[in-house]
Amino acid sequence: MSDVLNRFLRYVQVDTQSADEHCDQVPSTAIQFDLANMLADELRDLGARDVTVSENAYVTAWIPASEGAEDRPRLGLISHLDTTEQAPGFGVKPHVMTYEGGDLVCAMVDGKAISISPALLPALNDLVGEELVCTDGTTLLGADDKAGIAEIMALVALIAENPALPHPELGICFCPDEEIGHGAELLDLDAYSCAYAYTVDGGPIGELEWECFNAAEAVVRFQGFSIHPGDAKGRMVNAAELAHRFHSLLPAVQRPEYTSGYEGFYYLEGISGTVEHATSRYIIRDHDAGKFQAKIDHLLSAVSFMNEEQGCERVTVEIKQQYRNMAEKVAQYPELITLAKEAFAETGVEPNVIPIRGGTDGAQLSFRGLPCPNLSTGAYCCHGVNEFIPVKSLETMVDVLTHLVAKFAA
Repeated sequence: MSDVLNRFLRYVQVDTQSADEHCDQVPSTAIQFDLANMLADELRDLGARDVTVSENAYVTAWIPASEGAEDRPRLGLISHLDTTEQAPGFGVKPHVMTYEGGDLVCAMVDGKAISISPALLPALNDLVGEELVCTDGTTLLGADDKAGIAEIMALVALIAENPALPHPELGICFCPDEEIGHGAELLDLDAYSCAYAYTVDGGPIGELEWECFNAAEAVVRFQGFSIHPGDAKGRMVNAAELAHRFHSLLPAVQRPEYTSGYEGFYYLEGISGTVEHATSRYIIRDHDAGKFQAKIDHLLSAVSFMNEEQGCERVTVEIKQQYRNMAEKVAQYPELITLAKEAFAETGVEPNVIPIRGGTDGAQLSFRGLPCPNLSTGAYCCHGVNEFIPVKSLETMVDVLTHLVAKFAA
């Protein structure tokens, strides 16, 4: 078993789900310290310097430069500790299977196949005969982003075995709470002191991303009026019905399931409600800043329309800006894209430069002054029980990182 596969199988079994309901604290869940402390111990064993775990669960460490590269700017490699709460993520039980074609069945749960077909995921047609890491079908895998962590840690181990491998000083960083939009917010960039960085947090092998969504979160609250249904006529105002009405005012064609590429969306992440109170949580996304603002304006106008319709304020909204399209900043450093493309090509991988239909810690970091494109991990179907990653992709990404850091030592 390769080192990176062994690390990945261990890391995914450490529970680290973040929790949006506790987003006022970092980390949002104390369990993220379990993996943070494990990684810090492993980094120390591998000879990393100044390994720390901050009070907010940020892991940072330095890998000394190879001989002759001591004067090169420090390069950062970053991944995140947490996994999403959008799918079950506790008690991950990974296993390795050989994919033989047809529907990929990762497991049977209560007599039902947990599977995905090539019709839904055409990339499966190129993976026949490969070993894939899957789960038991009851949880996500956690390759987002423990694959990135494993690949970075395997690179560190490789350098520890052979310090002569060309590389500048490396700043290793693992962040909490990326999945709920807080990832790099509290990283001390003065102490981290890297000139450039890459997040290793992408999808299928070869993905290279330097554009992302502009992003905001909207929490819409509805106030109803509860009364016995037998006396409801002309009196009851059902808050849950208000939430349904509000959702109908947002364009259906701008939902995630109907969009791709540079197209933005409104995503209803969750809804809860009774007659008296209801809450809908949305995320709003678009690559184009003007279209992004237009989406926010439309949502605000829907709130105003409903309040006018009701004759009083029954709908309120809180909008929180999350991150901006990092293309505004990374475009000033085209060499970061060129070198990454070369590193992929040198390992036999066709680079696939695409816009992120989401965000990474690199978005926040780029606007804070640390230009930070995103690299693939090799994972597919993240945030769901069908998530998997080819073993070959894990191993190839270690080679990609090895070639990439060598370019920054030249």
